[in-house]
Order: sequence, then C-alpha cells, then structure tokens
Amino acid sequence: MSTSDNDSWSATDLVDLPLIVPGALHPIDVTSLAGPDAPQHPPRILILYGSLRSDSYSRLAAEEGARVLRVLGCDVRFFDPTGLGAPDDPTADECKVQELRDLVMWSEGMVWSSPERHGAMTGLMKTQIDHIPLSPIGGIRPTQGKTLAVMQVCGGSQSFNTVNQLRILGRWMRLITIPNQSSVPAAYNKFEKGRMLPGSHYNRIVDVMEELARFTIMTRGRPQLTDRYSERVETLEQTHERVIKL
Repeated sequence: MSTSDNDSWSATDLVDLPLIVPGALHPIDVTSLAGPDAPQHPPRILILYGSLRSDSYSRLAAEEGARVLRVLGCDVRFFDPTGLGAPDDPTADECKVQELRDLVMWSEGMVWSSPERHGAMTGLMKTQIDHIPLSPIGGIRPTQGKTLAVMQVCGGSQSFNTVNQLRILGRWMRLITIPNQSSVPAAYNKFEKGRMLPGSHYNRIVDVMEELARFTIMTRGRPQLTDRYSERVETLEQTHERVIKL
C-alpha cells in the first residue's frame, strides 16, 4: 500500500484502467487510517459473483472493481462457483466448499456482485453465502469484523433489491458492510468487449472500491471494534463449567 503524499498515479500504474481520470484517483494514505497493530500485508479482498454465464455482467463488473482494488494496493482473489453445489446436498463438491471457506478465512474484506433475477439475487449468489458458516472454524468466525461491498447488475431499469438483500445478509454474517454500493442498470449496454464503458456507473464502482479499501485498512487489526459482550460471557460460562467439573 502506498503511503506517498503524491495525489496521482503514473501512466504505468493505470495502464489497465483507461477510464480513470489522471490525478483523480489518489493513493490511499495508509498511515492515517491503519491502527497501531495493523497487519503489514496488503488488504486481502475476496470477490464472489452470482452468475456462471460466459459473458456474466456481474463478473465483468466485479473484475472492473478488482482492477481498481489492485491499483490501490489490495491482494484480490476470485472464487469460481462452478460446480459448488447446494448446501446440505450430499453430492456437493466438498473440495469447492472447502476452497470457498479457505478463501473467506484468508480474506479481510469481500465484494459480493450479483445479477438481479426475478427481483432478487441469484440462487448461485445465495448458495455461496449459505456455504459460509457463521459459527467458528478453528475458533475463528469466518466473517465477523471483515468488510463487505455489495454490487448488482440489472437487465433493465435500475433496481436496488439485490444490494438491499445482500446488505441484510452482510449484517447477518457480522460483516462491516460499507455505506456505498453499486447498481448498474441495463448492463447489456454498459460493457463492450469485456470492459465497462465510461460513465457514472463506472465511476460509482471506483467509488465503492476506494471506500472498501479504506474501510478494510481502518478496521483490520482492531478486534475491539466487533468484540461482543455476549460472546465474552459465553466463553466465561464455558470456562467455569469446565473448572467445576475438574
């Protein structure tokens, strides 16, 4: 991550972001945002998308976001949901489930990007989220205290049904869901040859990724922000129960 006071990027830095206005995208001032015990590695962001179509606009929108995140200094990974299978289905690919959970455990923030289908997120998007347990893995809750950005693409007029649903799920999963979000209407005419066209909807995706990177830097390494009284009480009770049985 950059800590430079420079407020612009070189042409080399932005070679994969031709729509960025020179001087308008600023390096993140890590020093002013990070906590005293913050990790030193780049922020780790996992991206989930909700369509398996070869020309999936939700994936293409997420890929645009990933390019911005990488320029901002983030380590970005995608999960390919092909063959994942439904939760509780005995035929589901356990290797894919484990891959997803390992990526969630690795991440410090996430992007969820889904098409809106029949007025809601896709079943594939919900399936991925349902495979992420809320209960601890190895004593660590997979999602609690991590950041989340939500995005959707629409086949027609603009809607916010899907991002609203994703926000509900984010809160349920104890994720720090950032204020900004992206909804791309009539997505079929916002992309050309796999890249997003210039305009306000592209600019909003940049906004969202910039905010996600900042919030991730601010909140990681600060467990006191999401430490819960109810969990501390539960832990004390469990400890007491073990002690009295000795």
